[in-house]
Amino acid sequence: MLIYKHRPFIIKNIVMVRPGFLLFVVLLSTCFVYWPGLSGGFLFDDHPNLDAMEDFGGVINWETFHAFVFSGWSGPTGRPLSLASFLLDDNTWPSYAPWFKYTNLLIHMLCGLLLCWATLLLMRNLKLDSERQAQWIAVLACAFWVLHPYMVSTTLYVVQRMAQLATLFCLAGIVLYLYARLQLHQTPKRAYLLMTLAVGAGTLLALLSKENGALLPLLILVIEFCLPKHGKPAWQWRAVFLWLPSVAIAILLARYIDFADSPWPSRNFNQPERLLTEARIVCEYLLHLFVPRIEGNGLYQDGYVISKGLFEPVSTFFAIIFLLALVVFAFLLRKKAPLISLAILFFFAAHLMESTVVGLELYFEHRNHLAALFLFLPLAYYCVILSSRFQLLPVIAVAILGILASMTWLRASLWSDTEKLELYWMQGATESPRAINSMAAYYMNDGQYEKANEYLLAQSERLSHSSLLTVRLLLQKIYVGAASGEDFIQAGERLKVQQFDAQTVKGMRTIVETVLESGSPEYVRYTLNLLDAMDSSTVYNQFPLYIRLVAYLRARLYLHLGDTAQAYEYYSLAMSRYQEADAAFAMVAEVASSGHPKEALALLKQAAQVLAQQDSRKLKRSRISYERDIANLESALKEAIKTESPATEAP
Repeated sequence: MLIYKHRPFIIKNIVMVRPGFLLFVVLLSTCFVYWPGLSGGFLFDDHPNLDAMEDFGGVINWETFHAFVFSGWSGPTGRPLSLASFLLDDNTWPSYAPWFKYTNLLIHMLCGLLLCWATLLLMRNLKLDSERQAQWIAVLACAFWVLHPYMVSTTLYVVQRMAQLATLFCLAGIVLYLYARLQLHQTPKRAYLLMTLAVGAGTLLALLSKENGALLPLLILVIEFCLPKHGKPAWQWRAVFLWLPSVAIAILLARYIDFADSPWPSRNFNQPERLLTEARIVCEYLLHLFVPRIEGNGLYQDGYVISKGLFEPVSTFFAIIFLLALVVFAFLLRKKAPLISLAILFFFAAHLMESTVVGLELYFEHRNHLAALFLFLPLAYYCVILSSRFQLLPVIAVAILGILASMTWLRASLWSDTEKLELYWMQGATESPRAINSMAAYYMNDGQYEKANEYLLAQSERLSHSSLLTVRLLLQKIYVGAASGEDFIQAGERLKVQQFDAQTVKGMRTIVETVLESGSPEYVRYTLNLLDAMDSSTVYNQFPLYIRLVAYLRARLYLHLGDTAQAYEYYSLAMSRYQEADAAFAMVAEVASSGHPKEALALLKQAAQVLAQQDSRKLKRSRISYERDIANLESALKEAIKTESPATEAP
């Protein structure tokens, strides 16, 4: 009788905790479906972004901490907060990727919790009648996002913690803003203080994680635009803290507008072509967000077809019409269906920096990590609101979550084996020179030289514009000692007219290192002639990356040949072009270790001048430590000169 008497009370409490229980299940499921992928390794940009931890014997004190955290090159800010977060996982390099991926998964789940909270506060600001319905909507919207397979490439790609942290701090700012907005009538001073903190601190922290964090004021402005007029902060506050930063971002982006034929020499597209192509890409993002797939072409997106005109390809025109229709649709529905407007406008606002006029690479899935936050909110809202009328809707929602979770688990399983994952991407990205380059390297590493050579020959003829494939083909022949003088000449002739690719320049550095390891003076001379051929091209002489590197490469080649006068000349030229202290001291060390202390001492004086002229904020260590190293090295070189043969002359 006692159990029967209290039965309604027990059932009532179970019903009350059901949204919270579902949230727990969602987070547990997220952990489960991502777990296979945690065993994967590092990929692509992980290495250049994290290998600075190896400098100076690891990050072990304030000086090395400062050197690593402020050594970022991925964006204008250097993203120091993101770099600092990697030290939670390790302080040296090489490292163990699963440690970093585990932290990324925790950040992804924390983003999911904040998204749930933000959605709940959004429902309260919209004055939804039922708190229970608001909770269900919040949990369901969170579940659609956190279990979506499209987020795998951000979560399991270690370096994309930068995108994750930008999303995290934007969400934290949105949560605090929406919470404070609800308090405006009760405690206005406290509410305005919290809203100011939300916008100010949230934007700063997100910006120091990744540059698109600067969009937080605009994103909050979009949210405010879709909320009812009742409860809005004063227009003066909105003007200062939302409109002014948003206009500043718009002006900053407007400064990037340049419709010249080649505003970005390192890209194979100009600005109009980028804008036209991005219309198709954004449509593709939306397609894969609403019709997900297990895996795409991954990180090999350099072969994406460029839109050369409004109808070239014709899908460009339809993509632009579709996107314009979405924007018009969003404005028309603002009052009747504010959540649909919010989903659309928030998505476009979050893409404003990375998918418009800035000369970034065209396509990356992680650009949707922030943009897709509220994209599934209308679906969650109508599933809950209409569930009493259409009782199959909850079943459909659970089925969708099951499909998303299954696809995420399959995708994470593919990410568990880095070699198989890259091979999968290579096989699918048939138009990507980088994928073809990697496939040829895969054959070479497997000992299949003939197959690698045949494959690369066929692909370089098919993609005749690719300088990367030209360099790769020559490199393969050098690896096995099969390169002839004619091969070097042919490579030089092709490189003169082919498109610039930053990977090609890196390939040239690899060619020089391989030639030096081979010990063949003949190969060294052929390589010098190849560099001469590239210099005679207008393609390479406009790229600072190549101009700096080519002097250094020549210096190393002449040093190997024993021509110390020419080597000294090019090392000096390279120093003046790099204007970077660590690079200068590395060159001094190379010359000194090759047994030329007089030349090294002369270069050390130039390196000291480079140090004196360099901004202290860009130094990896304290200026005092550099000066101490100069004194020690100068003393060692002078001592070496004393014991050197008197016949050797300084330059």
